[in-house]
Amino acid sequence: MTAIADAAPHVRDPDLKRRLQRAERRQTRMAMLLVAPLFLFIVLSFALPILTLMTRAVSNPEVSTNLPQTLTALGDWDHAAAPDEAVFAALAADLVETQKARTTALIGKRMNYDWPGARSIMISAGKAVQNAGGGPWKPVLVASDPVWDSVEWWAALKRAGAPYTDFYLLGALDLKRDVKGDVVRAEPDQAVFIDIFGRTIMISFMVTLGTLVLGFPVAYLLATQPARTANILMILVLLPFWTSLLVRTTAWVVLLQTNGIVNNTLIWLHLITEPLALIFNRGGTLIAMMHIQLPFTLLPIYSVMRTISPSHVRAARSLGAGPFEAFWRVYAPQTLPGVGAGCLLTFILSLGYYITPALVGGATDQMISYFVAFYTNKEINWGLGSALGFVLLSLTLGLYLLYNKLVGVENMKLG
Repeated sequence: MTAIADAAPHVRDPDLKRRLQRAERRQTRMAMLLVAPLFLFIVLSFALPILTLMTRAVSNPEVSTNLPQTLTALGDWDHAAAPDEAVFAALAADLVETQKARTTALIGKRMNYDWPGARSIMISAGKAVQNAGGGPWKPVLVASDPVWDSVEWWAALKRAGAPYTDFYLLGALDLKRDVKGDVVRAEPDQAVFIDIFGRTIMISFMVTLGTLVLGFPVAYLLATQPARTANILMILVLLPFWTSLLVRTTAWVVLLQTNGIVNNTLIWLHLITEPLALIFNRGGTLIAMMHIQLPFTLLPIYSVMRTISPSHVRAARSLGAGPFEAFWRVYAPQTLPGVGAGCLLTFILSLGYYITPALVGGATDQMISYFVAFYTNKEINWGLGSALGFVLLSLTLGLYLLYNKLVGVENMKLG
């Protein structure tokens, strides 16, 4: 149509080009209207939650909203010693207001993430200010808790007063800021998240490798069978999709428990004398996850194998290659796009697993999603929960971009 529009000036009808352009604009608007519901759905169900997640990971309104006078007075504090009486007076004025609004405990809750016991300190300070007849306020607050004469406490309070903070993101990476504001490693007894991310990646990698080892031969069998047989086998492969994820995971609990079918069968066959520990450990987690993820690895590989002509292998055999050499050097390289897509899909999906490790795994088998749910639902620490989710999202996007780059480089070599 564009070619016709470009040729329009050579036609005697001067309005033809304008009519064609109006028709193109109508078609464009119609296409946009047709896509608009899907676009709106993606924005509301995907983009908006991610944007909210990123905002929660850096949002820090508790202290800045409730202690405005204190933070203003702390602006010129040099961190050499505890602040002077003017800062304590500003704090007392803020605490009077927070006591009326009943938000003193909210400040303490936020400070508690950085300073254990801060909630009790803030509540005691609020009551001390409320019960005192007047200043000077420094002795009143120090009497409520000696920490008010500590440089470290005031530095933590000032850091928590920023409306936006990297506190949660640093915490998700086992980092923190010291009194001077420099980024340092967290104490060994508090540095847990790097190990959890490493565990999440390792479990996802093992599940991906297991599904590849199990799925590749099945995909090859499906691709080389007659259509009727392949369709029946494909129904068996897709059968797990018709069952709820929770039901499938619970089924593995029944199968792998101490008196379950697997242990009873092994004992009946005299292969073991006592039940094996098959559940609430890493092995049970991997078995259940591989069962769920197997179709996601298999189907992309199968779709690529269906496009590979059998004549390629026959040609290699006719030129003197053995069965294994023909398969490995001719057939297998052509399946790499499907292998890459299937493994990437399984790996990314495995990174976000929550229900299956929670039901069949032990305490040391919980993945990062478990802790995201823990901090958002139980601890009500949306900042840290969002930061963990944001780090996981960044890790997933990074792996995806790395895969795309490697695939691009490989395609250039093949070209």
